[in-house]
Amino acid sequence: MTIHHDKLAYGKLASAREDLSDDKLLEMLSELESETEIREATGEEAALKALLALSEAWERENSCYGYRKNERGDIEGRRIFTAERGGETVGYLFGGKEYLKNASSVAADGTEYFEIEEIYVVPEYRNMGIGRSLYEFLEERLKEEGTEYIFLSTATKDWRKIFHFYIEELGMEFWSARLFKKLK
Repeated sequence: MTIHHDKLAYGKLASAREDLSDDKLLEMLSELESETEIREATGEEAALKALLALSEAWERENSCYGYRKNERGDIEGRRIFTAERGGETVGYLFGGKEYLKNASSVAADGTEYFEIEEIYVVPEYRNMGIGRSLYEFLEERLKEEGTEYIFLSTATKDWRKIFHFYIEELGMEFWSARLFKKLK
């Protein structure tokens, strides 16, 4: 799968959004597609190093509660999907297949699912469809493999934006939430 959104063209498109129909917007976005490649990295050292570097950048952003950069052991044995542009990794998704251990209101005991552990896009490439493309690439592979569910948790500080992304844009369903309030 290849996607690209030229930043200048995308900016112009975003600013003209109110004046365009949904069909015209979709047509213009598809015209912008070309140079970003989404792929599954299969045990490649370069992909692992790039993911570790991006994870460190994510930690510095301080955009998630308790996020710490990944170490090699956090990722090894997991499936890694990357978004690359001009030879540079600009986003990633990783996780793995698991089996539900306790029946839930969503799926039965023993159901196979894919747990997305992380999905990240560098700030200058956000809101350009890269995160969506990573997710959709994974979803297509999982459907081909017969996996029925994708699960994920989030600790983002910008929950409105991330819920919009996962629920409104990707079609995921809300299952549960854990909230907190710091008193001192």
